[in-house]
Amino acid sequence: MIDVDPQFNATQCVFGSDEYVDYLKKGGDTIINVFEDETSVMAGTVDGIQSKKAKELKDIVPYKVNANWYVLPGNLNLYKLEMASGSGKEYGIKQFIDEIQPQYQFDYVVIDTPPTPSVWMTSALIASDYYLIPVKPDPLSYTGIELLEGIVKTRKKRFNLRIKCIGVIFTMVEQGTLVYKGAMDFIQNTNMSSMKFKKDVTKHTAIARGITNKKYILDCGGDDSKIELAMIVKELISRIDEDEKKGN
Repeated sequence: MIDVDPQFNATQCVFGSDEYVDYLKKGGDTIINVFEDETSVMAGTVDGIQSKKAKELKDIVPYKVNANWYVLPGNLNLYKLEMASGSGKEYGIKQFIDEIQPQYQFDYVVIDTPPTPSVWMTSALIASDYYLIPVKPDPLSYTGIELLEGIVKTRKKRFNLRIKCIGVIFTMVEQGTLVYKGAMDFIQNTNMSSMKFKKDVTKHTAIARGITNKKYILDCGGDDSKIELAMIVKELISRIDEDEKKGN
């Protein structure tokens, strides 16, 4: 997993606050290492003002969560980097993945992106074969799907990308509510209707509490939430496999 969202919420689900600070103090790599210039000067929240030489992409080491999962954490200081569009840094994540793939042999790389248009989002799109849209079933969230599609379409044209949408997943769902029914009606009347995943991620307070204690759905959720997650992952893999068999 690569966290390129400056808010680094995905990273906070993996690291406790003290653990993350300790990781940085020990020189652990983050997404900043992918984008920084040859020599950078940065005022950090942990170590103050520092000047350091940038690492080669092949020398950036993801954090090993367990035997089957590695994470390149996000960093709150990401927004301080100068990332003008057209500087070539948009290709940073793709170049990083290409460099380390022979060593790690990842089956999948999941990139958490910011929800708004940015160089960070562009870099993730360039590096990816597919993008997945998780969205809350409320008007302020799902009406942004078409806006997002327009942004992706523009990036695809500009950078000659073959990336495609692999699906839409409703999250924090409260089924049986008028809000959820409205979301279902909306999605069914758009060209994204066939893209919606069969299962939703239902809202569970136990999961929300578990996140603050660095627990994942499979650790703190009930059987229903575990089944939901397993079915969503199974459908995601199935969709990718089917698309690749078509040679797309």
